[in-house]
Amino acid sequence: MKRVDVVIVGAGMAGASLAAEVAPFASVAMIEAEALPGYHATGRSAAFWTESYGGPGVQPLTSASGDFLASPPESFSERGFLTPRSALHLAGQADFAALDAFEARFAGSGVALEPLDETAIAALVPGLRPGPWRGLLEASTADIDVAGLHAAYLRAAKAAGAELICAARLRSAEREGGRWRIDAGNALTIEADVLVNAAGAWADEVADIADAAPLGIRPYRRTIAQLRVTPAAPAALPLVIDAAERFYFKPESGGRLWLSPHDETPAPAADAAPHEIDVATAIDRMGGVVDWQVDRVERAWAGLRSFAPDRLPIYGFAPERPGFFWFAGQGGFGIQTAPAAARLGAALLRNMSPDPMVAGIDAARYAPGRFSR
Repeated sequence: MKRVDVVIVGAGMAGASLAAEVAPFASVAMIEAEALPGYHATGRSAAFWTESYGGPGVQPLTSASGDFLASPPESFSERGFLTPRSALHLAGQADFAALDAFEARFAGSGVALEPLDETAIAALVPGLRPGPWRGLLEASTADIDVAGLHAAYLRAAKAAGAELICAARLRSAEREGGRWRIDAGNALTIEADVLVNAAGAWADEVADIADAAPLGIRPYRRTIAQLRVTPAAPAALPLVIDAAERFYFKPESGGRLWLSPHDETPAPAADAAPHEIDVATAIDRMGGVVDWQVDRVERAWAGLRSFAPDRLPIYGFAPERPGFFWFAGQGGFGIQTAPAAARLGAALLRNMSPDPMVAGIDAARYAPGRFSR
């Protein structure tokens, strides 16, 4: 039998980042159901960092993570994880009100949104169809090296003594005498003081196994397709986001384009696969904005984004189940908020004062007890 202070269920970005922050102070084991960590949501991210993404309730976590992602400590990584991109929030005439509402939501937040007229938009997006168009430029947006960040967190966790155990699926978790006794399959039993639920789309399932109250976390499918287009997508093209949330696209290497229909289709917690109709829908919606020829769909994939009912993440101990710690419900923003979320989660788990990175963030808004209230 293995004995540790903390068991973390899930070794995607959530579990790996929290392990890296906790392992210097406690013995940690991560159990991952797949053969390799990061197979699901982490490995299928659209790979951008946008302060407005996820809404005003998420933005403080994203903004607080920015400096770390751009210039991490040398002990963590020899290079940063962000490459400047900028984002264009775009609206046709029918969606001007949606664009205005979006701008109003972030008034006073510190997120810089620059209004653009049709002439300025056409200079950024070649092949723009006749408008009228209006836009907001979010210049702070960047591409993010998701794989590099995840690997760095796994390295940091390992260097601090955390153990990663793959192909270990949680089968049972019983609490006796102030400790958890966990069956992770393959004849692996672990005892721990704290059980962390960082299982993403499977978070409510893990809670049920541990006899903790599920919080209504629901997975939703998000589709992305990689396209060959004519003319080739310019490397300087911003991330283009429809103000009515019907699509977004960004350039990839070699003139390719990544395109999503911005879908949120309820789906079971499973290995998500793209649907042809979603790819076709995305191409059709993009065709209403730019006059580009789609030569080929090179590949398509889908991932699961998991949301709590109020669409905010959940960090903290379950009020009704001692030793059960939530670190889940991070939707599509778990990558871009990872540094701040992990620092905040580690402080909550250790019952310590928050790190300076997150000292100004109200942890109570993300507490699991908000649902019981």
